[in-house]
Amino acid sequence: MNNRTKAKSDQVPTLTPDTLGGLVFKIAGWQSMQGPIYNTFHINRLEEVRQVMKFPMPPHRKTVIDFIFITHGSMVRQKGLTRYEVPANTFFFLPAHQISFDDWMSDDIRGFYCHFDTNLLTKRWQKQDLENEFPFLQFLGHPLVTIDNELLTQVMPLVNRLYTEYKKKRFDSIDIFRIYLLTLFTELKRATQFGENTPPDHNHNAALRFTQLYKNALSQFIYKKQQVAEYADLLNISPNHLNKCVKAVTGQSARDLLDEMILLEAKVLLAQTDLSVSEIAYQIGKQDPSNFGRFFRAKMGITPKEYREVD
Repeated sequence: MNNRTKAKSDQVPTLTPDTLGGLVFKIAGWQSMQGPIYNTFHINRLEEVRQVMKFPMPPHRKTVIDFIFITHGSMVRQKGLTRYEVPANTFFFLPAHQISFDDWMSDDIRGFYCHFDTNLLTKRWQKQDLENEFPFLQFLGHPLVTIDNELLTQVMPLVNRLYTEYKKKRFDSIDIFRIYLLTLFTELKRATQFGENTPPDHNHNAALRFTQLYKNALSQFIYKKQQVAEYADLLNISPNHLNKCVKAVTGQSARDLLDEMILLEAKVLLAQTDLSVSEIAYQIGKQDPSNFGRFFRAKMGITPKEYREVD
């Protein structure tokens, strides 16, 4: 299936659930999993689809929020520039429009994948209120929620009810999905109040704090800002100090992270659009196609054209 769009905007396109399957699965027939409200809500067991999934997936964005809940096994998933190892008894939340990809999933995986349209929950909530109530749904929020055995006994019936209701393939299940999702998130919110689900306290570590702020800024402004000095100015620190912070935390330079973000955006544009290599070079700031081609080959070992053909 060709998931590319002919749209030629200055934004990376986002995949709808209807087009996402062609990116995720290596064989046809995945549409048989779809219920009548697939674009609004969907849930499936990971063990049902693991053997027909593509890994690593190319970087992409999508129009829906999703979460993966692993009950057995593990996986590696990337959100923006941060790579996460996701163990058992852990939820991974991914907001809509966030660039991401799944790198690996163990063969013995068990658990659930679920996606839903934001409007499913914002019918009775303002989007900002929803994100304030459940920080793991925030675009820049910490995506992992690990639960203990006690909370697992509360959570599993909720997830199982979502799954069994979805299998009925009824149009009138929307309100049930909304109620159970909000109940699930309320239970998970309790887990985020404890240390193991709280990201490092950046206020007590300036290097960590500035590195995360830099990553966040790259995700938001990569099309407008192409120099480390511009981000340093945005964060009100010197380029040299920013580089020292990033180096101390990641072992990479600030320029390395900026180039990684450019590369991620380029790979999404190559995989999801029919933009020419020259147009992509212009959109992401490497305005000379030859320079962009050399940059891409140095990072990937293949040319942009070869990457598109492989994908």
